[in-house]
Formats: sequence, structure tokens, C-alpha cells
Amino acid sequence: MRSPAIRALSGVLAVAAALAAGHLLAGLVEQNASPFLAVGHTAIDLTPEPVKALAIRWFGEWDKLVLLAGMAVVIGALAVVAGLVSRRGPAPGAVLIAAFGLLGVVASAARPDVGALGPLPSLAAVVVGVVAFVALHRAGTAVEPSAGRRRFLVTAGGLAVGSVLGGFGGSALAQRSSGRARDALARRIPAPGPVPGGADFAGVGTPAFRTSNADFYRVDTALAVPRVDPDSWRLRVRGMVGRELELSLDDLLRRPQETRTITVTCVSNEVGGPYTSTAEFTGVPFRDVLREAGVRAGAEQVFSTSADGYTAGTPVEALLDPDRPALLAYGMNGEPLPAEHGFPVRMVTSGLYGYVSATKWLVDVELTTFDRETYWEQRGWAERAPIKVQSRIDRPKPFEKVAAGRFTAAGTAWAQPHGIARVEVRVDGGPWRDAQLSTEVSGHTWRMWRVELDLPTGGRTVECRATDRNGATQTPQRVPTVPDGATGWHSIFCTAR
Repeated sequence: MRSPAIRALSGVLAVAAALAAGHLLAGLVEQNASPFLAVGHTAIDLTPEPVKALAIRWFGEWDKLVLLAGMAVVIGALAVVAGLVSRRGPAPGAVLIAAFGLLGVVASAARPDVGALGPLPSLAAVVVGVVAFVALHRAGTAVEPSAGRRRFLVTAGGLAVGSVLGGFGGSALAQRSSGRARDALARRIPAPGPVPGGADFAGVGTPAFRTSNADFYRVDTALAVPRVDPDSWRLRVRGMVGRELELSLDDLLRRPQETRTITVTCVSNEVGGPYTSTAEFTGVPFRDVLREAGVRAGAEQVFSTSADGYTAGTPVEALLDPDRPALLAYGMNGEPLPAEHGFPVRMVTSGLYGYVSATKWLVDVELTTFDRETYWEQRGWAERAPIKVQSRIDRPKPFEKVAAGRFTAAGTAWAQPHGIARVEVRVDGGPWRDAQLSTEVSGHTWRMWRVELDLPTGGRTVECRATDRNGATQTPQRVPTVPDGATGWHSIFCTAR
């Protein structure tokens, strides 16, 4: 095969066919057994924590897409190399493709959320990739140029079409779910209640009080959204309990239902960051299930596990607290949970950062002690993570040019489960001024604020701080998100003119 371009294209098409075959078979076996996703998840697990924090800070909810795109570029480059080194015969490229495919086998075998059949998609990818590369190489080295060209184009075209169909087919198979169960669930979830008047100042720049499902923030470790069949879903409750339980979705639906409006906050939220949202969640009080199972003396945490293998640890006392909403939630804003937010069942707990309290795609809870470390604890995050008093300036925006004179600044504050009692704002380090607060819905939700400021012409720095109903005032000390959440006053610079 003389042409470098044809050799490179052969490598790319062979690897594409391999990944498509693996993805298609994973749709039949287990979604996360797809070699592309298995390697991606392993890369996430092995990435140092400072790099993960940097990725979230730079790319936010797009961090997974950036990782997948980066992987695609690296895989594409390796595919090109596999083609280029195979000038005289297919062996060098075939060996390189097989070696790379075996990484998928190892990665899928090591995944906690992939069963015994997990390595099969990657093994199939190795076989398909090697066979496809050998076939393309032979087609490209046919003795007669015209016949060889036709043979190569037919082979390449067939592989390209097959790769596209295999990729889409694998995704379609992975996303199949029971529409009947989802429709039945939808009928059991009450329509969202009215938002109290004055609960936000959206007209002057704050978010709406209730976040839509589409806009609710998402930060998790799943490269592909787990697709859990609600008909076969089960939740195990085990460990330090009087008796173990195994609950189906129907079992939960037969229990007394509770709907609560809760603000959920991510520990990765920088000062002034966007990773906090509010929704009306419907489900079963977690404490009712724990009481039925019987919490044994000495149990300290509920060690929860997601369908994708993620683990979290929630203090038992928080879940048993009668004054704190803690739900096994299956509804969100009057609808079944969206797939990306944990369908069919997730945890939602007021007053704790999400990484210890809001496990999505929940499949297992074990009552145990804090001696057992969770996913993020193993990576340097804190064992306990109560939400800190925080406030944010939503208007003006950083570096915004605004009209000099009277200006309405507005923002958001939160301190679950205690609630916000006061927000103060100042300009250029001057005296603090009390802001007007929105109608309080509960201590478990955020609260908006606004204040009229006098902004003389020129560059201005606006700062805010909040105080909760226990009298705790937001500290000015800046600390990063690791290990248990950021602190500091939010400030923005704007220009009045």
C-alpha cells in the first residue's frame, strides 16, 4: 500500500469499525462496557483531583464532552499512525489496533458497574478492528490499480456505513426503557404547585425561583447517562439494619408520597458559581424506609451506590432528621426524573452538598460506619459536607458596562437547611447596605435579593455577603472547593458610565 493517505484512512476506518462494533454489542450487554466509555471512565477515575477540579472550573457541565472529544482526537491520531506504519504489510497496524483494543478489555473488566460479560464488547472491537484493517490493507494493495481502487472504495464505504449504523444502533439499544412504567409513574406525580409571589426577582436579573428540568445543573462522573429499566429496577437496603429490604419502583409508589421544594448545591461550586438549582421533588421520605429496615446502633452513614458504580456517604442522623427533607425521589417538577437527573430514583437531601447526599440512579444503600470511604473521599474530599452560607451577584455581570447613577443590583443566596436571614451589599469597600429579600419559601431553598446602589462614573467593585437564620455570616476568607466547599465573598467588577 503505497499512498500514505490511503494507509492513514485505512487505520481510521478500521478503528471506527472497531469502536462501533464494541458500542453496538455494549448496547445489548451493558452500556458502560462500550470500549470508548470504559476507557473514558477509567481515565476519569485515574485523573488527579486538581485536574478534575480544573476541568469543572474551565468547562463546567461540558467537561465530559471535552474529555470524549479529546479521546476521539487521540484515538484518531493512533489510528493514523497504525495505517502509516503498515507500508509493507498489515501486521504493524494490526498489532497497534489490537493493543489499543486490549486497553478497553482491561478497563471494562475493572469497572465496578460492569458485570462478567463486560469485556466482550472490547474483545469484539479488537477482532473487528484487526479484520477490518487487514481487509482494507489488502484492498489497497491489489495488483491492478483500477480494480484495487474499486475494491478499496467498496470496502471502505461498507465499513463507514457499518460504523455509523453500529454507533447509532448501540446508542439506541442503550437508551431503550419501559415507556409503560414511565407513563404510570407520571400519573402518580402531582403537578408543580404555584410559586409564592415575590419568591424571585427574575425581572431584575436573578434566576427564576424554580429551575426547569432542562436548566437544572448537572455535575457527575457518568460519561454516558445510565439507562435503568424501571421495571427491573430494585433498591437494596442492607448492612447495619434489623432486616434487609429489596424495593421495586411499585413498592415505592405504594408508600406515602411527599413533595418538597429543595435547593441542591454542588461542592464544586466556586464562590459565585452556577452549580446550584431548585426543584420540586416528589418521592418517599428516606427516614420511613430506614425506620422500616431498623437502624442498628453504631451505624454512622448510608453508603449509597449508583447504577454506574458511583458511591456516596450520607450521615444517618441527617436522613432521620424529621425537620430535614430527605427523599428517595422519583419525580421532579411534576414529571418523572429525567434520565440525566437519576431516573428512576435518586436521593435528594437538604443541607448537604450533592456529593454526599444526592446519589442519582440509586440501586443500593448500605448502613455502615465512616470507616468505609466513598468515591470522592478516596480522592481527597471531606467525609461530611454541610452546605456553607453563600451569596452570589447575578446583576451586574462581571465587567458589564452599566449606566452611572441609581442601579439595581440583584443576586441569590442559600444556606440550606437553615435559610437566609440577611444579605448585605457594598460598593468599593464602602459601608454595607441591607438588600431587600424575596419571599422566603423555606429554609431548604435559596432566596433572592436586590438593592438600589449609587454607582458613580468609573470602575466599581460590588461585593455581597449573607447571614443565615442561625446568625452565621458568610466568611470573607477565600478557600477553594476542596475538601468541603468554597468560601469567600463574591465580588464583581463593572464599569459605570
